Order: sequence, then structure tokens, then C-alpha cells
Amino acid sequence: MINERLNENLLREYSPVVLAYIGDAVFELMVRTHMVCAGNNKIHNLHLSTVELVQAKSQACIVRYIFPLLTEKEQDIVKRGRNAKGTVPKNADPAEYSLSTGFEALLGYLYLQGNEERLNGLVKKILQHAEGN
Repeated sequence: MINERLNENLLREYSPVVLAYIGDAVFELMVRTHMVCAGNNKIHNLHLSTVELVQAKSQACIVRYIFPLLTEKEQDIVKRGRNAKGTVPKNADPAEYSLSTGFEALLGYLYLQGNEERLNGLVKKILQHAEGN
């Protein structure tokens, strides 16, 4: 992925909600790419498979799964994101939405840091877990 790399000091100044903003897009793109590369499929099926993984409920489950695999710093980013103030959509459970924001903040952090190896490794584990491998 092509992106600007931000140094640690600058990244610490970013709001967890801003990190989640970019992390949401990064995760959706990675999931969509995975779904398309898994085989030619109807767009409706691709959409349903993608939405299943990127919705707040699924991301909350993902956080619970990967949290023990994270470094202390990464866990802190998830916690900052989880505790960030934001507007919860009407159709979302507030606790799940908070966890998903923490997850997205972590992905945004790794992406903006330019840590593609860690980002790809975590998403690969998530996708393998989601597929039952």
C-alpha cells in the first residue's frame, strides 16, 4: 500500500477517532481484496461477505481474538480507540462499536506508521480465523 509514513511523535498527537477513520478504510480495502482474490464471484456475494467482516459486531469479535496477540503498545492504541468519544450509530451496540473503533484505530496507526508487515500479518490471521483455518 502506498501511504505517507508518520513518525511516532506525530502519530501520538492523532486522535484515536482519526486513526479509526483511516483504519476503517484500510480494513475494508484489505477484506475486499481478499474476497476478490479468493475467486471470481457475483458482486452481491462479495458485498455480503465483506460486510459480514467489517461490521462493528464482527470487529468486536476480532478485537477479542487478536488482543492477546498484540504488543503492549498496540493494546494501548486499541484501548485509546475503544475509549474515544464518538457518535454510535442507531443500529450498533455501544460496547461493540467502541471495540470496533479500537480495532480500526490500531489498523490506522499501523498503516500511517508504514508498518505493512505487522498490518498484513494481523489481517492475515484475522481472515484465517474468520474462515476457520
